[in-house]
Amino acid sequence: MPEITDALDAVGISNPFPIQEMTLSVALMGTDLIGQARTGTGKTLAFAIPVIQRAVAPHDPDHDQLAAPGKPQALIVCPTRELAIQVAGDVATASKVRGTRNLTIYGGVPYEPQLEALETGVDIVVGTPGRVLDLANRGALDLSHVKSLVLDEADEMLDLGFLPDVESILAKTPETRQTMLFSATMPGAIVGLARKHMRHPMNIRAESAEDTQMVPTTAQFVWQAHEMDKAEVLARILQADDVGRVIIFTRTKRTAQRVADDLADRGFPASPLHGDMAQGAREKALQRFRDGKINILVATDVAARGIDVAGISHVINYNCPEDHKTYVHRIGRTGRAGASGIAVTFVDWADLTRWKLINSELGLPFDEPQETYSTSDHLFHDLGISRDVKGRLKPPAPKEERTGGGRSGGGNRSHGGSRPQGGRDGQSRGQGGQSDGGQGSSSSRKRRRRNRTRTRGGEAVSKPAE
Repeated sequence: MPEITDALDAVGISNPFPIQEMTLSVALMGTDLIGQARTGTGKTLAFAIPVIQRAVAPHDPDHDQLAAPGKPQALIVCPTRELAIQVAGDVATASKVRGTRNLTIYGGVPYEPQLEALETGVDIVVGTPGRVLDLANRGALDLSHVKSLVLDEADEMLDLGFLPDVESILAKTPETRQTMLFSATMPGAIVGLARKHMRHPMNIRAESAEDTQMVPTTAQFVWQAHEMDKAEVLARILQADDVGRVIIFTRTKRTAQRVADDLADRGFPASPLHGDMAQGAREKALQRFRDGKINILVATDVAARGIDVAGISHVINYNCPEDHKTYVHRIGRTGRAGASGIAVTFVDWADLTRWKLINSELGLPFDEPQETYSTSDHLFHDLGISRDVKGRLKPPAPKEERTGGGRSGGGNRSHGGSRPQGGRDGQSRGQGGQSDGGQGSSSSRKRRRRNRTRTRGGEAVSKPAE
């Protein structure tokens, strides 16, 4: 079809991926579709190009004939902020020739710029479920004229609990819209969502049933590592011969921060990426990673979902993934677009049962992970690491002097707030009380001193002799 050729030429694609070839001819006709393919196989442009082609740009002759010019004609929903920013970048690149007005909306940033852009007029909106639904409920985002709706990484929306929000968003769009759903896996809840909200969708799968869910150009290593030795093993892997950009996945936000700090202390250019960071800091860390200013990103699963950065040579699972879907998405960050990659997974002794379930589900040959330490021969041999490397690129930072500044608070406290000498002795307390009454440290106490008369049975009693 000439429309497909023109759309691909507009974004500079000469050799499209199978998912793109199979999807474009169907999507450009306005048919609902379900696209399933392994991560890293070009799903973003598979739905971005049809959305852009079917939108009416401001310079098109029939733009004034729209029922509501300036209202969003297409909506792309992504599960995370980072993925929304990434998809918006691809849409912006692909829409340069068409000249559509695009807007990215997500939480963690002020409302004002997004509200101003919506008032000015937009054609394509890329956003996360929470902020999209929030603006729609406020009346700022009008979804009643949406012609194309895309749900990207639908299985991740299910895992993050966004399906109720997605249901509410779908209810605000016209029933005659085109709906495209893309994901690497298809759980039962996603299939049910498709049956409920899609009209005779065409299911497109870009690989045969015999293919695995992983990218075949990714070499996988699964090792049983001790928690106290992981940092040393990790430091040696980062000094392998073919290391480029590296993403290290952790299970918790605290672990991500701790590992990033430890690597920085060892001299490696690393940055964390997790949910406890402010949105601006997350975007800055990801941009520095893309620009090559840092080559190591320590991230949690949610923060790094859908990250597509060229040149990621290694993905390291510092903690065992929760399930097989998480494993697939993690290692899918490398080996993208036909490139080769390496995926290393550390399995603790406590996670052996979990890993065996993942291994069985995916049909991998790592049912018994090999015990691996920072001095193991196969570590250096398998990953091409020189045996001369150490766990540090620089000596550890000197510890702060604990005498002086670190202890000055205690010294000041004993000087300014000391108790009277012998303050816990009964006799001394009595002397302290007498001191407060006579030679007290405060002049106000002297002014408040009153003469008292001792009485007994209502009669005055003379003061005994000293």
